[in-house]
Amino acid sequence: MNAISDTELHRRHVIIAMWLFGVIAMVFAMVVLGGVTRLTHSGLSMVEWRPVTGWLPPMGEAEWMAVFDKYKLSPEFQKVNKHMDLAGFKAIFWFEFLHRLWGRLIGVVFFVPFVFFLLRGWLNRDLTRKMLLMFVLGGLQGVMGWYMVKSGLVDRPDVSQYRLTAHFSLALVIIGVIEWVALGLLFKYGSKDGVARPLKAFAMLVFVWAFVTALSGGFVAGLDAGFAYNTFPLMDGAFFPADLYQLSPVYLNLFEDILSVQFNHRILAEALLVLVAVLWFRARQSDLTPRASLAVNCLAGVVLIQVILGITTLLLVIPVPLAAAHQAVAVVVFISALWTARELA
Repeated sequence: MNAISDTELHRRHVIIAMWLFGVIAMVFAMVVLGGVTRLTHSGLSMVEWRPVTGWLPPMGEAEWMAVFDKYKLSPEFQKVNKHMDLAGFKAIFWFEFLHRLWGRLIGVVFFVPFVFFLLRGWLNRDLTRKMLLMFVLGGLQGVMGWYMVKSGLVDRPDVSQYRLTAHFSLALVIIGVIEWVALGLLFKYGSKDGVARPLKAFAMLVFVWAFVTALSGGFVAGLDAGFAYNTFPLMDGAFFPADLYQLSPVYLNLFEDILSVQFNHRILAEALLVLVAVLWFRARQSDLTPRASLAVNCLAGVVLIQVILGITTLLLVIPVPLAAAHQAVAVVVFISALWTARELA
């Protein structure tokens, strides 16, 4: 095999990285669309999972009625939407259909270029393994999505908050893996001059905190906890509500008690704002590269926007556009935190 020049290798890496960033953009759009699907109560409209044959929507009135009849057997129709007609069903069906269709398109956009790059010899063994990991994670996400939907098709017309959070967290993991690989193709990884070891560790702490805060938001969404206690900064008339952590065993309050779950998310988000502010001030005192400084500044900006957006969404009792934006910016915070941690590593 002929050796290639550094210039050609860099060109190939840039092309692959741009493709991966495009995939990240598609996954980001998938998360936003999934949030809108959940907020509009559309996610349980499709009661079957057809990963191979589900590319096309119902064609013709007979097919629409057949799909609607299957939905009528679901707990959501029988307990919530029993007066819904076919037109109303179509309105919620399209959100979920587009969500699933977009997931399939992501698979195509990933797989076809991957095979092309592989056949052209642009991927070494290490890159190939990483790409295969991404592909497997994407497939698992599809399975996890259906596993989540199934939880709302049994007894109660709501998906499990555990499965919803797992679905969201896996999306973040996928984005994180792709982002790390794409950045590695563009920029050399390693210690940067002027970055003290404590600052590097602190940046990683901020990233982990951002991830945990996002997951706590998943439990808020899964329990519809945002529709309760719509005041700020007090909650149920106090900063520390009297009925916090009443479930036993106590760890269940992290996942199942509406009051405690919303309180936890507030505290985590407020703490993240403080941590990022400290990171920003400490970074200003260090001799960072321009790219590292940009990453820190972007992180500080998006976290501030996210906190303001979260408070506004809460006070206005979760309007769909603001709630969807809040989830979208949560992903941007995660991406920015990972970028910052890598730049300071």
